[in-house]
Amino acid sequence: MVVELELSDDDVNRIFRALADATRRDIVRRTLVADVSVSQLADAYVMSFAAVQKHVAVLEEARLVTKQPRGRERMVRGNPDRIRQAQRLLTQFEHVWRSRIDRLDALLDEDHDN
Repeated sequence: MVVELELSDDDVNRIFRALADATRRDIVRRTLVADVSVSQLADAYVMSFAAVQKHVAVLEEARLVTKQPRGRERMVRGNPDRIRQAQRLLTQFEHVWRSRIDRLDALLDEDHDN
């Protein structure tokens, strides 16, 4: 089975680099439930506003969130379509791994029968 990527290698690297950090995963989780301002996000963490902005920028670069102005605030919204793309990629890899395990099991069964 060949894994068909609808994402470029650079996209995949950006997504998983972004999701490798617990704070960024939490930001994605929060912003998938509701739009959250960068200020509200900053209040939720023990870090500077600038540090939270950097986390959001990494997530934006990976297209896992979008940031839109609403008055004086910048609202962050999770991108469920991008999450689904990452999930499909992981599912494809899971199918590859399961297929290999099934073939290995079949080979072992053949050896056991002989």
